[in-house]
Amino acid sequence: MSGLSGATAPQGGAESNGGSPIRHISLWPPPRSTRHSAKRRRNLVLGLAAVLVLGSGAGSAAVWVMQREEASAAGGAAVPESYAGTWRGEMSQVNEGGQHVADWGAEVKLERGEERGVSEWYTFDCRGSLNLTERTGDRLAFDYVETYDPEERCVDESDLVLERGDSAGTLEARWTAVSHNGVPMTSTGTLR
Repeated sequence: MSGLSGATAPQGGAESNGGSPIRHISLWPPPRSTRHSAKRRRNLVLGLAAVLVLGSGAGSAAVWVMQREEASAAGGAAVPESYAGTWRGEMSQVNEGGQHVADWGAEVKLERGEERGVSEWYTFDCRGSLNLTERTGDRLAFDYVETYDPEERCVDESDLVLERGDSAGTLEARWTAVSHNGVPMTSTGTLR
């Protein structure tokens, strides 16, 4: 029997020589439980992701505000009050040789302080978005991109220039584009 109290002899009739019930000794510590460390890692990753999302959102908002302030300070790449509203009129289109091609109705909607607007060519049942690209004095230049053309009668892209008209409450409009056949076209008219 072993010299330790409470220790029992190994089964099978053989007694151990040192009196110790321990049969194997490990040189490495027992493995740690991962039950709580996985949860901590997940919480750490979620916390870092939240910080990144909030930080990038705040950064994006700050950049947007600074760009708007720079545009306002630099003469404003935005629609002025005198151009805001809904403008309608007839446009006369000519090809590069100056030959008359068509007359069509146009409507332009602009809001004060915005950099975008919308346009409709109601004679042809086409609509598009306007993006302000330049503001020089009383001259506004827009890129037009078609958004609706069920019969494919209109051009996909064009340029629009608006200037104050000769009479009060009017704008002179000039559209330039290339037709589906590759022919440069210019349309001019007065919008009220």
